[in-house]
Amino acid sequence: MNLMDGETVAALVAGGLALGLLAPRLRDRLQLSRAKHRSLAGHARLSRRIAGLVPRYVYGDDLFFRADEASEAVAARRRAGFEVLAETLRSGPGRTLRVTSEATRHISDLQFTESYRVPFQFSPRVRAALPAGAFVASSEGVQVTDLDGTARYDLSGSYGVNLLGYDFYKGCMERGARRVADLGPVLGAYPDLVADNARRLALISGKPEVSFHMSGTEAVMQAVRLARYHTGRSHLVRFCGAYNGWWGDVQPGVGNPVAAHDTYTLADLSEKSLAVLRRRADIACVLVNPIQAMHPNQGAPADSTLIASRPDRGVSRETYAAWLKALRQVCTERGIVLILDEVFVGFRLAAGGAQEYFGVEADLVTYGKTVGGGFPIGVVCGDHRLMKRFRDDRPADICFARGTFNAHPYVMGAMNEFLLHLDSPAMKQVYRDLDETWDRRAADLNRRLADRELPVRIGHLSSIWTVCYPTASRYHWMFQYYLKAHGLALSWVGTGRLIFSLNFTEEQFQAVADRFVAAAEAMQRDGWWEPGALATDRAIKRRILREMASHLLGLPGRRRKESLVGPQPLDAAL
Repeated sequence: MNLMDGETVAALVAGGLALGLLAPRLRDRLQLSRAKHRSLAGHARLSRRIAGLVPRYVYGDDLFFRADEASEAVAARRRAGFEVLAETLRSGPGRTLRVTSEATRHISDLQFTESYRVPFQFSPRVRAALPAGAFVASSEGVQVTDLDGTARYDLSGSYGVNLLGYDFYKGCMERGARRVADLGPVLGAYPDLVADNARRLALISGKPEVSFHMSGTEAVMQAVRLARYHTGRSHLVRFCGAYNGWWGDVQPGVGNPVAAHDTYTLADLSEKSLAVLRRRADIACVLVNPIQAMHPNQGAPADSTLIASRPDRGVSRETYAAWLKALRQVCTERGIVLILDEVFVGFRLAAGGAQEYFGVEADLVTYGKTVGGGFPIGVVCGDHRLMKRFRDDRPADICFARGTFNAHPYVMGAMNEFLLHLDSPAMKQVYRDLDETWDRRAADLNRRLADRELPVRIGHLSSIWTVCYPTASRYHWMFQYYLKAHGLALSWVGTGRLIFSLNFTEEQFQAVADRFVAAAEAMQRDGWWEPGALATDRAIKRRILREMASHLLGLPGRRRKESLVGPQPLDAAL
């Protein structure tokens, strides 16, 4: 009995010790789970698994126009409007479309973008009837002209590069090239312009040291690597929905074939995320893309994923600034490197970038896109303690980062022209009136849309706009084609992101607004915004889930047999 009692006591003691050792880990794991956003985007591994299960199917002729169970009369209006739109977009010599079709066979990027302009159920028919040209011949002012001579107002912004107008960048590239013409493509040794560029970037960023790279993605990679090197910690924190380049550690979910093991994806604007930062000892850095103020905890909006409504979920400048300051305080307390990824928004919000705009100081700042003056570029700015790539007391312990084309003379020449203009009185005036100008323009357009009872609105962060759809519909993605037919050029993500260059005059902006309103009125006349029986987000999403389950499991059903078709040749699908 005494022996049994001793064994019982020993077992209880061992169990207690084990529980004591496991309890902190379990508590930390629970805290981490609670700090994730309650969406697929907030759970990277789960989103990758679910993405692998989504079956491909396309809508047949009937369901293409009645995916929301609209009446036959509405479907007939949509069909007629679709045919007229197709004819409009195909009018003219057609060289742009022919070159695009021929090139798509050889360019994998085009194969991707052509397939993902709209939700996949609609994509084959749209690609066949409403093709999008991918080639342009020239740019001038705020317009781009395709191979057929058709000029459109450019709202693509060259993915953020075009801040000041294409003519400005042509000048930067030409003048910069002349300044380094005698040097040519000498690499390794620096052109003398590098010194001035570094000095100017140090003043802008408030950081004394600079390193140059060939892209924004590379700049972010180096910033994270430096943070890990100097903290000796393994993990980075990124926020749900944020884009920080396409490399693995910052894209742990859909799009990355391999799971990221040293990345925590936490909820933006969340006290629970701050609690994780306060507790965990393995976090090297926190990565922030300020564009997330427009859509916290959601991926960059694209029409390819637009299956129901898209309300404006942006937060105010003051709200996001308060969040960044709270983040700054926690990072300082815990010795975590705060990285501000300004590759996209840098110099668009203020001369001092997002640091100035939101009133927060980062430890490392990355720039790219527009700062290259029209050429590819990535920049990291930081203090010496974080930028240093070697240890004085351990000569073999280094943090290596080089690139053959880093600080290319022609890039440095164009960059210097950009930075010189950034410091000009003319740019200071632009920044003084920037928010007032774009707030007024967005408000004026929203007022016009509301007066006409059109179910579309604008959400914006300065000159970066998102077309928002406050009511549910299966067909919001069609709007991009009406905008194109009315003379507006968009990027491949459609109406998810419109990027204005700052050289739009009032007259030019009004021309864009007139076309925008006319396109919305045409879309409404053609019945795409007429509500069907599926008139709510919930009803639409439930229907799509049932469709996917039906195809995934091979379940029989009248709707599946008559209205949905699986993978097959395009002509059969149509």
